[in-house]
Amino acid sequence: MTYTDRSSIFTSMTTTYTRQQILDTAATLFHTQSYSDVGVATICKEAGVSKGSFFHFFPNKQELGVAVLEQFRENINATLVAKAFSFRYPPLERIQRFVDELYRFQKAQAEQHGHLPGCPFGNIVTEQATQNEVLRAKADGCIRSITHHLRTAVADAVQAGDLPPVDEADTADAMFSYLEGIQLMAKSRNDAEIIRTLGAAVTSIQIPLKT
Repeated sequence: MTYTDRSSIFTSMTTTYTRQQILDTAATLFHTQSYSDVGVATICKEAGVSKGSFFHFFPNKQELGVAVLEQFRENINATLVAKAFSFRYPPLERIQRFVDELYRFQKAQAEQHGHLPGCPFGNIVTEQATQNEVLRAKADGCIRSITHHLRTAVADAVQAGDLPPVDEADTADAMFSYLEGIQLMAKSRNDAEIIRTLGAAVTSIQIPLKT
């Protein structure tokens, strides 16, 4: 390997690290504070990068916000979703396991940051839905990716006889809406235990088939 080759690899690794550092820093700040309140200067300072580096990777803050939401989606799918929605578990148990994973995630975040930050997607929707259509649409897509797993579990529960025939899409949406509400309440009271206590009722939600 020539010096030029080694230099190119090092530059590529440094570039990847810098972009990821910006992304990780922004994800933490957006989640624990808010998208609106955190500016590019703060992100650069916390990440230890220059504004020139920031704008090399992200043309504007909105593009960074989209990338942060996508990273949240990937991380949640790789952790909470993967642990909960395994087909090794009965359908309704998958849903309850997802509640348990939400509880553990929010509790860990509260212990790390001193307050419970809530759902990263719900936070963006609440804050930006009427302000930024791009972020609203991206957050909605992330939410839909989670409700897809709920819908599959609901459909499997109906097929197994664990649930009566229900509107599977609406039931999954209602379950997710309920869990969002619980997380909002837990955030307002800074108490993750609310998720575990009230989350037990999620599998009782049933939306009848339309006639």
